[in-house]
Amino acid sequence: MDEKILVTRPSMPSYEEYIEAIRPLWDSHWITNMGTYHRQLEKELKEYLDVPGLSLMVNGHMALELAIQAFDFPEGAEVITTPFTFISTTHAIVRNRLKPVFCDVKLSDGTIDETKIEDLITENTVAILPVHVYGNVCNVEEIQRIADKYSLKVIYDAAHAFGVKYKGKGIGSYGDASIFSFHATKVFNTIEGGAVAFSDPKMYDKLYNLKNFGIRGEELVVSVGANAKMNEFSAIMGLCNLKHIDGVIQARKERYELYTELLKDIPGIKLFDRNENATNNYAYFPILVEQGYGRNRDELYDYLKENDIYARKYFYPITADAACFKNKYKNTMLTIARNTAKNILVLPMYEKLEMKSISEICNIVKRYEREGILA
Repeated sequence: MDEKILVTRPSMPSYEEYIEAIRPLWDSHWITNMGTYHRQLEKELKEYLDVPGLSLMVNGHMALELAIQAFDFPEGAEVITTPFTFISTTHAIVRNRLKPVFCDVKLSDGTIDETKIEDLITENTVAILPVHVYGNVCNVEEIQRIADKYSLKVIYDAAHAFGVKYKGKGIGSYGDASIFSFHATKVFNTIEGGAVAFSDPKMYDKLYNLKNFGIRGEELVVSVGANAKMNEFSAIMGLCNLKHIDGVIQARKERYELYTELLKDIPGIKLFDRNENATNNYAYFPILVEQGYGRNRDELYDYLKENDIYARKYFYPITADAACFKNKYKNTMLTIARNTAKNILVLPMYEKLEMKSISEICNIVKRYEREGILA
């Protein structure tokens, strides 16, 4: 390749658009503490994401950590979750002094296997924390049925699912809360940022207190809180990016479809199933490198890197096998999660990735498979 191709590249407005948008900050000098642009972005995202309520946060991890904290679960309680996710998901549970109980995932799409959740419920279970991994929508109806049956909360990690709708509703409107990440690597970014979506109006005040030290007046601190406020520079980046988001997703769609077409006949290269009732934001392009390919995932990963293509092993190892968690929590049968993590490879995907680069990537994948057969 003529230049390195990374797995992703942040979407950004033009330099001129962003500079013009931040110019008023030099007049107001109000650059943090829930300013005008923070409030505007919160309002516009609530509408775009089609959710009942929304609170902006400094990043997606703090959004999840504080969303969990807002429910006041007792210390040591159990949360059923997936190990096939970014480590942040599990960290957020543990940092709230709760115990993750890992549930295996589905081979079809990598989301939590809802048929295995009930067997993991104990008298200490307080919540289910599924992940819409790669923007693939979990079985929200069945998860809610289980939660209702056992009086559990449902908190979705929707970090990958910005703008996704399921059966015509914003994905963040399902469950008791959903968190979004607006990190630079996501479909929509505020440089760093995140949000909690929720249906109970009381959650807004709880989250406000948690992200602003519990301060409600110059001399009034009503609860213990952290500092998880989004600043005005990030909010303005979000407002600029939101103007272009539909075009960004359309461009990703075109690249996703080209990948799909070029890879469809390569033996041993498998794609996850898509939910027909859900829209796609084309956040990632994950492939599974299976036995029929003739090479294993690590070999393909290394070969792509030799050709200046920097794919990523999202998510390997599973969080249950991370050094900080291994053998520490209940480790049920996680066969599919481990096999998926062993075979997963995420190829480069962003809206300005050149089509010819995608063709070259797919040709390299195809050529390497043929060399493996002949070896």
